Amino acid sequence: MAFFSLKTSWWKRKQQENSEHTPRNRSRQHDNPSLNFDQVREEEEAYESIKRGVTTIQLDQIVGSVGRYTDFDKQFRLQGAGTSERLQSLISAMQNGQKIPPISLYQIKDKYYVIDGHHRVTAARRLQQSTIQAKILELLPSEEKAENRLYREKIQFRDDVGLSHIIDFTEPGQSEYLYQQINTHQQFLKTEHNRDVGLQKAGADWYRTIYLPLKTLIENNGLLHSFPNRTIDDLYLYISVHQWQKESLRSYGIEIDKLIPRDMETFRNKMAHQKIEEYPEMKREIIIFILINVDGTQEQRLIDKLFALPEVVELHSVHGSIDLVVKAVLSRDLLASDAEVISNFTHSSLRRMKGILSTQTLIPGLSLVKPCP
Repeated sequence: MAFFSLKTSWWKRKQQENSEHTPRNRSRQHDNPSLNFDQVREEEEAYESIKRGVTTIQLDQIVGSVGRYTDFDKQFRLQGAGTSERLQSLISAMQNGQKIPPISLYQIKDKYYVIDGHHRVTAARRLQQSTIQAKILELLPSEEKAENRLYREKIQFRDDVGLSHIIDFTEPGQSEYLYQQINTHQQFLKTEHNRDVGLQKAGADWYRTIYLPLKTLIENNGLLHSFPNRTIDDLYLYISVHQWQKESLRSYGIEIDKLIPRDMETFRNKMAHQKIEEYPEMKREIIIFILINVDGTQEQRLIDKLFALPEVVELHSVHGSIDLVVKAVLSRDLLASDAEVISNFTHSSLRRMKGILSTQTLIPGLSLVKPCP
């Protein structure tokens, strides 16, 4: 799995290119939702369609209109006077809790375009609602582009397994690992219940008892901050595949085996007995001692500067071949190695200080500490 490779967002790049090459006198035209839909559909070559049925979507995902651009602007405000009897009637009906028919939308990736229901969208926005019921016809983008193939892979997995949400990985080919996990879980459930279990039933149980607990564990520990341009689902795949499906050597320590057992079903059983607020930390402390030689003329300044570092808990000036001894307590998540964290601290925080001539890092193996009397 090429986990740390970076990808470029085609959509953002294309939008930037369009904005850079759009003449000023055409800017009002390009604010037009209908033109925006036609342009996106053509760019994506989105002509193959799938009926998605009626579902609830976020209003802020509705970005354009199909065919009614002379009546509404791209914020779905009525042109001209900005009001109508029909709109006011809809607002009153919504305020009174009356059932409103679902609107009809085209979907291209994660964006929606109104076919029918412009007034209902306007009314819902006036009432500051966040969601709306909609009948969806999805237009699938062409597979010619790499990012479109990735998108189609994600929705194919979602539809096959019967999930309501996309697993948002950013590398192609990762759904194969997810299918393997669900197939393995399917066989486990078959043995446990002594009867056949369908793919979608196994997928629903996998999603609830394996995927969500591990995803929540990753979210609770803030691991995503260490992996820019990645998603929680990327981290889920990285951890789960290396723990449950690949017999590969890892640069991080064995502590993660205690937190996330090597067997997927053992992990499932372990998490079933824990509440979310009881989920453990994926972090550990590293205690190191650093022997430092300094320029004598800079010693007092360096003592003050070193002791101010939050990681430094003790600092001693000593006589002999070494000038200073520092005790530091570092923190790492279970995906990082001790060497990586220690190297980052010594190079970034210590060796850049003017006046430090050399350092030597000691990592204790066994530590015995007497309790305070």
